[in-house]
Amino acid sequence: CEHAFRGSVMNPLVLRRFIYLMCGLIVVAMLATLFADVTTSREPGDLATELGAQRFEDGRYDEALKYFNEALRESPDHRGAIMGRAHIFMKQKKYPDAIAELNYLIDYLTKTLAQDDLTGRGALAVAYHNRAIIRDRSGKYELALEDYISAIKTDEETVEEPGVIHKILYGNANPSSARKRAVY
Repeated sequence: CEHAFRGSVMNPLVLRRFIYLMCGLIVVAMLATLFADVTTSREPGDLATELGAQRFEDGRYDEALKYFNEALRESPDHRGAIMGRAHIFMKQKKYPDAIAELNYLIDYLTKTLAQDDLTGRGALAVAYHNRAIIRDRSGKYELALEDYISAIKTDEETVEEPGVIHKILYGNANPSSARKRAVY
């Protein structure tokens, strides 16, 4: 009967197999942990909203809308999914549908937003800002101005113009902001 040990020295082939086996098990354990974290640490609707946002960025609006709708089935007031639907309708120039989504989101957040919810405050500011853009495009300038002011009062930092990196990446040397839009 051969043993892995010959005296006090380990057989190099057995040691190599052991190391490969342990490395493989570590990789499997890491993948299992990653998978478990990705699938269990999200709130209802978050994964579908993320997939919808990816489709939106790719210009695949019909697929994105399906994912946002799925997110809303999982979590009926999911602010990311509602905002995603509004963005799709804005891109498709379906302004009444976009306004309906934004009105709902603004009403919902105004009633439920906690004082320390910075993400929610940013979402509310963006909702006001997007509704102002639509109203501006529709010739409803007074209502647009009210929304721009509300966006700035809610979270000016969120609706200010993008930084240098954004300007370089997207080639827009003079991006807009809620304040700039309100002034003109």
